[in-house]
Formats: sequence, C-alpha cells, structure tokens
Amino acid sequence: MSELTQGQWKGRFGDAIMRTLATPKLMLARGEGCRVWDTDGVEYLDFLAGIAVNSLGHAHPALVEAVSRQVGTLAHVSNYFSTAPQLELAERLRTITGAGDQGRVLFGNSGAEANEAAFKLARLNRGPHGNRTRVLALNNAFHGRTMGSLALTGKPPMREAFEPLPGGVEHIDSTIEALEAAIDDRVAALFIEPIKGEAGVLDLPEGFLVRARELTEQHGALLILDEIQTGVGRTGRWFAYQHEDILPDAVTVAKGIAGGVPIGALVTFGWASDLFTQGQHGSTFGGNPLATAAGNAVLGEIERAGLVENAARRGEELRAIIRSYDSPLIGDVRGAGLLIGIGLTEGEAHRLSDAALAEGLIINAPNESSIRLAPPLIVGDAELAEFRERFGRALAAL
Repeated sequence: MSELTQGQWKGRFGDAIMRTLATPKLMLARGEGCRVWDTDGVEYLDFLAGIAVNSLGHAHPALVEAVSRQVGTLAHVSNYFSTAPQLELAERLRTITGAGDQGRVLFGNSGAEANEAAFKLARLNRGPHGNRTRVLALNNAFHGRTMGSLALTGKPPMREAFEPLPGGVEHIDSTIEALEAAIDDRVAALFIEPIKGEAGVLDLPEGFLVRARELTEQHGALLILDEIQTGVGRTGRWFAYQHEDILPDAVTVAKGIAGGVPIGALVTFGWASDLFTQGQHGSTFGGNPLATAAGNAVLGEIERAGLVENAARRGEELRAIIRSYDSPLIGDVRGAGLLIGIGLTEGEAHRLSDAALAEGLIINAPNESSIRLAPPLIVGDAELAEFRERFGRALAAL
C-alpha cells in the first residue's frame, strides 16, 4: 500500500479495522531514537514509546541488526524444536529477575498471554487438600483483555460485556488492611501490578509488596507480579519488586523486553517452577527465534549502555521538570524511573494530551485526570530539554 497522507487514511481505517478502539490520532511512517514522523513528514518527540514498549527507541541499530540477521536464518520453528536465541533469552531472564537456577521461563506472544499462563499456574496451586481455590487481585488493576486476564482485571466496565468470566477471582482494595482481611489458606495466588499503569500510574501504599510477600508465604499462596509495564528497567531497576528487596513466586513480562517485536513470558521462582507439567500449556509462536533474538538484543543493549541506571537518573530529572511548572493543573507526580504519572487537579487529561500532540509531543491520557509518560530508556539531555518546552506550551494552551 502506498503511503497515505494524514487526510486520506482515516476513512480506510474505519472501514477495515475492527471497531474496538478509537480512531488513532496519527498515521506514523518512521522513527529514529526518541522521535517519530507521520506520513506528512511532521516530527514528534515520543514520550510514550508505544506504551513502555520501545525501550531502545525507534530503529535502534542493535535491534535492527539482530532481527535482520535472525530472519535470514530461522524466523520460526514451532515448539517441537529449540534454538539458541530461545535458550539464551530464558537464561537472561532467570538472571535479571533473580529467579536463578531454580527459575523456569514459559514464552508467549504478549502480556495478556503471560498472565493467562500465570492464571493457570495459580489454578495448579491447589494445596495438599485441594481447597486453595481463591485468587486475589486488586481493584483498578489491569492484566489484559483475554478472558482469563480480564477476569483478573479490576475494572468492571471492561468486564461487564463478557461475563460470566472464569471464576474464583476476588478483587480487593489496594490497602494493607484489605489484604490482611482477605488472605487465608484457601488463597491460591495473589496478583499485583507493582504500579498500576493503565489506572494512571498509581503507586501502591508503602510496605504493600513486602506485606504481600509475608502473607503469601504464610498461607502457601503464590505471589504473582505483573511487571508487563514496570519491568525491563522501566522503573530504574530491572524489575519494580527489586526496589523492595523481595522475590515473587512468579513474574510476567512483555512490552519492553523486545523493543516492539511481540513477546511475553512467565518466569517462575523456586517451588512454583515445578507446578506446570508437560502438555499443560504451550504456544505455537511462543519463544520463536525471531522474537527471542530481538529480546536478547534489547536486554543486551540495556545492560551494555547502562539504561537501567539511565532510567533512574532521567526519571528524577523529568519529575523535577514537571514540578517546576507554575500551573494549577498539575497535582501529584507518581511512579518510578521513566514510568511517570501526572495527577491533574481537573479532568483535562485528554485536552492536555491533544494540546501536547499539537506541539509535537506524544504523551498519553489513560483517564480524564492522569497523564502517563513512558519515554524510551535512551532518553537524554536534549530530549528532556525539548520536553520541557513542548509540554510547557501545551499547559499554556489550556
């Protein structure tokens, strides 16, 4: 298909694409680093990175080279065979998660698939008497849109059209008191987003993850952390739970792991690695050599270039910029590293996001009162200075 101008593509999109999402704001043509260009040649500073996916930005040479090389040898072989990239990525994940030699990795193609696998893992933790049938998740958390992951998602408007969903899931408030009241020996697993990304980058109460680890160990429940948005260096550590110096029983990852090539994974720790047995889960495309080669390239470059540390430092600088604006619209600043939520004092988030786009800045309004920022981990001085100017003009426009 020849390249369409901004004035040509929307009608074709409306005719051809299933109407599950709003019409996109732009048709993009290419990207480089922290910038993208639309089909009219207009440049934008990308501070969303495909919703925390493009860890290395756009068209990074390390990813381009790895994918080009791999597709020239083996792109896919099915799960009847193994490949070197698959084993290498599994071993990398065992290392950076802290799962170690007892850890195991199950590959899929998305975050939702990783959470489906984690849900099945939870169902296998039935206990010695088979009475662990409860699964706890948090209100306002997001874990995906497939039927199992949607059952875990604590957002009723997303769930209602598809009920009845898989049973056994109970949603609780994100307080230590609610957790202590809900958990008992009948709980098979507790699912947690360490930072609720789709809810507007909402932090959990101080001490929540530590207490969750204590209670799940006490009651024999799995602590399963959804790090699909927070993982892979995004918060200034490889994973958000590492800020709390704990280890989960399982963690789900996707998004930033392969720089835009679809992949997801469930990583298990310790005794949880023995719950799945042969034939209980699988995926035709999961762990294929193309996606895992991309994952190795991205993780290798994050480590080589010190991008986890860069996320921590640049995140602090970005927060300071946001707090420096003299705007009554800006309330609290949330999140960690380069996953930042701006709480607004009025429900103007979508207008502010549109105003930013008009200034050549891509940000996101996950709801009416929150702005989400998730720039590539490669962001530097020049991009932060440009953000300051463009976001400032967007604030002034309101």
